[in-house]
Amino acid sequence: MGQTYFPPANGTPWEQRTPEEFKIKSTRLGAAITYAQENEYSGAKDLRIAIYKGFEREPYHQILGPTKKREGPAGIILKDGYIIASWGDTQRVDMTFSVTKSYLSTVAGLAVDRGMFKPQDRVVDLIWDTTFDGAHNQQIRWEHLLNQSSDWSGTLWGGHDWADRPPSEGGIDDWKNRSYHTPGTHFEYNDVRVNVLAYSLLNVWRKPLPQVLKENLMDFIGASPTWRWHGYKNSWIELDGSRMQSVSGGGHSGGGLFINTKDHARFGLLFLNQGNWEGKQLLSKQWIQEATKSSLAQVNYGYMWWLNKKGTDRYWEGVPENVFYAAGFGGNFIIILPDQNVVVVTRWLEPSQVGSFMKKVMDALP
Repeated sequence: MGQTYFPPANGTPWEQRTPEEFKIKSTRLGAAITYAQENEYSGAKDLRIAIYKGFEREPYHQILGPTKKREGPAGIILKDGYIIASWGDTQRVDMTFSVTKSYLSTVAGLAVDRGMFKPQDRVVDLIWDTTFDGAHNQQIRWEHLLNQSSDWSGTLWGGHDWADRPPSEGGIDDWKNRSYHTPGTHFEYNDVRVNVLAYSLLNVWRKPLPQVLKENLMDFIGASPTWRWHGYKNSWIELDGSRMQSVSGGGHSGGGLFINTKDHARFGLLFLNQGNWEGKQLLSKQWIQEATKSSLAQVNYGYMWWLNKKGTDRYWEGVPENVFYAAGFGGNFIIILPDQNVVVVTRWLEPSQVGSFMKKVMDALP
């Protein structure tokens, strides 16, 4: 493993290297890229249509935040920080859906690093409004929101927790009158609860989360000025006399992070390098280790990062188990390969084909 290169900011070209300089098989890597290009996400390019079709069985689902039409597949592969391959338009700003969750988790990490709270603290001790009222919700700790095991019950921005990705069996009355799981014991992927985390973090930071992310991380890693992080048209609150928007953790109802592929790659490189960027520790190693560790309720999920664990339905055969990744609707991924010092970013790759694509990437590596 060579010394890591950190790309400069301000539009200075990102240095590239040939795969052969790292003893990577260029023919096999090229085959992996061709595979990504030929297996484009099958959903509509008009993402409003894709969102409606993707979540059409959810009662009361509606689009509340901005959307953006997508183009074709794009991606970048980094080795030791250098670009060794890219395809598509890597500077095009796209919706990124639930990849946003890994950025949201990172905003929580910045707060933990600054001593604002500990993951094991009860959220209700800092959020004093009615959000965590009730015997059940009062048990929820920050780590439960982060690893999606909170089973928070309630309504936020018009979204009901029980109506987000409801079970295939039962109806509205069954879903509304469900029994609760003790926080920390049951994993359930749920965007309403993710948005509760975003709202809670807004109340702790007391400034807009996009501003927190920009000032404490994105500016330092040289991200472009083109990314945006949106909430919903009805997710505005007044805090300390100022009007602020609570952002969403994905594009399930519109909104979320809109960002280009190169900026994703910078974010991935920061995590590959354990939170250090060119000698400056922007995010603690301890946080990254915690964020990418299996949770009790779900072995292949940490603090809004997916983990490549055998025996799970998301395991990628032929890819190391210590690989972790951010994943979003429509085939948006930031994938970290620690042992190989590699970052892979894909946009609009059919999600069911990502494992096969990554196996082809691994076959190219020495």
